[in-house]
Amino acid sequence: MSAATRADDAPDHPARDRLALALDVGAWEVAEPLVAGLRPWFGIAKVGLELYAEVGPDVVARLHDLGVRVFADFKLYDIPNTVERAARVFGRRGVDFLNFATVGGVEMVAAGVTGLRDGAKGSGQPSPIPLGVTVLTSERETAAFAERLAVAVDASCEGVVCSAYEVAAVRDRGLRTMVPGVRFVGDDTNDQSRVATPGDAIARGADWLVVGRSVTRASDPRAAAVAVADAVVGAR
Repeated sequence: MSAATRADDAPDHPARDRLALALDVGAWEVAEPLVAGLRPWFGIAKVGLELYAEVGPDVVARLHDLGVRVFADFKLYDIPNTVERAARVFGRRGVDFLNFATVGGVEMVAAGVTGLRDGAKGSGQPSPIPLGVTVLTSERETAAFAERLAVAVDASCEGVVCSAYEVAAVRDRGLRTMVPGVRFVGDDTNDQSRVATPGDAIARGADWLVVGRSVTRASDPRAAAVAVADAVVGAR
């Protein structure tokens, strides 16, 4: 049994509600042991299109059954009516976070926010958190950030997805932040351009951190998870 699956003896860490585990995998057989094994340190699971396409809509309920919240990282982008209808379905499914591509404009994102909230309310689900995607952490150019943040604000998002370096600007507008691009010192940055350590991101004011390869591909995922969670608490 791998280190990632031995979590039954670990209590929930105080930082777990602020940590999202990026499930950038293509099979439930890979995702399930990661979530089960790292659940004491990660209270949120980020589901991208790859895993969703493989498992289907039931992945939300399956992850809830494992004791984690679900961040549906789908970056919805289409005409407003289509985005609203899709978001309503995700709200009914019980996703806890859903993001929208702010490049689509205020009308589109606002329609998505309305659909998400209506879908959750109509099916008795907890109120989800709509997030606007500003500038991807894989992009070096951030000139569009201020305009996209304004879209998220005007569309009534509750937060945005941004790098650690934009957190202060987001907080000034009263929104919360989901921060990807989190790496330990010395880690390979892979396809990310604007990265930060867990402690630095929290010190800058991030609300939630998305952590993937630094933990899931570590030689000892459990030890890496402990290190991330401890860094979050230490940076408060």
